[in-house]
This record gives sequence, C-alpha cells and structure tokens, in this order.
Amino acid sequence: MTTSAAKIHELPLPRPEDYLGPGYVIAVEPHEVTVEIRGGERARAQMALSIPYAPAIGDVLLVIGKGDEHYVIGVLHGSGKTSLSFEGAVDLRATGGPLTLSSDQGVAIHGPEVEVQTGKLHVFAGAVVETLGSLLQRVREALNIHAGKMHTVVDDTSFLTAKNASIVTEETTSINGNEIHLG
Repeated sequence: MTTSAAKIHELPLPRPEDYLGPGYVIAVEPHEVTVEIRGGERARAQMALSIPYAPAIGDVLLVIGKGDEHYVIGVLHGSGKTSLSFEGAVDLRATGGPLTLSSDQGVAIHGPEVEVQTGKLHVFAGAVVETLGSLLQRVREALNIHAGKMHTVVDDTSFLTAKNASIVTEETTSINGNEIHLG
C-alpha cells in the first residue's frame, strides 16, 4: 500500500446527518411516505406511529432520521385518518369521570344491533328524523307529548284503545269520514 493510499483509509468517513423535524408529505404509499425535509430535500419515511394513521398529502409529520433511514414518529398537522381496530370484545370505559365522544363534523354509530342502558336519557337536538321499519314503545307510567303542532298520517288503519279517552279543543273539532259509527 502506498503512503497516499494509507492516508486515504485513515480519513474519517463522512457521518450521516441526523434529522429530527417536520416532514411535509408529498406522496403516500401503503406503509411509507415521501416527505420534504430541510427546505426541499426529499426522503422516504416509514410510518412508525403507535396508532394507525393514514397520512394525506399536505400533512406535516414529525420525522426522525439518520442517513437514508427515516421514520415518522408523530403528526404535527394532519388531515388523514386515524383508525383504531381491535379483535374480539372491546370495553371503552371512563372511571371517575364522564366519557365524551365529540366531533365538529358528526358522530356515527354503525352496527347490526345497538343497545343503550341508562337510568336517565336526555336528548337535545334541533331536529330528529327517524326512519324505521317498525317501532314498538312500552311506557310503564305516563307518555306526555307537548308540541306546538301535531300532524299524524297513517297510510292504513289507525286504532286507539283506552279505558277513558277525551278530545278537548278550544276551537273547532272536525270529524270527516264516509261512515261514522258511534256507540
């Protein structure tokens, strides 16, 4: 080995530059993203988050890297989707405080069957729309309805059975039918 060749081998190898900072998502693949870091440098980064997140183009992710190896370890500003999926039964519980589910765009519950058990149920809404195949209500004590107006349309037969019944109006009461049977 010549003296000049020995000196080349003694030179320290360039150290890969470490990186920790924002990565601007410019492309998305199933398990990695392409991000812009350091003012324009592009890097491929593997998703390494503790919960599943599907990034979107334009997201700002927290990227850590050494040399050519980069990993996404956080979401700084995201518009992608986070999905939590579990196998088997799942119990979501708050102990010692309330459990609140909220969204600025809506909350949806999907399932072949939904059951609600509570001591008291309060529903506050600007409007309620129900579309049902059939509805069965059993009220043990009293059913009270207070409405500004009430309009009921029954396409087939309407039947009311009661021990006592009264219709009280302050003004006009109309009964209109082809036949009216009393008694």
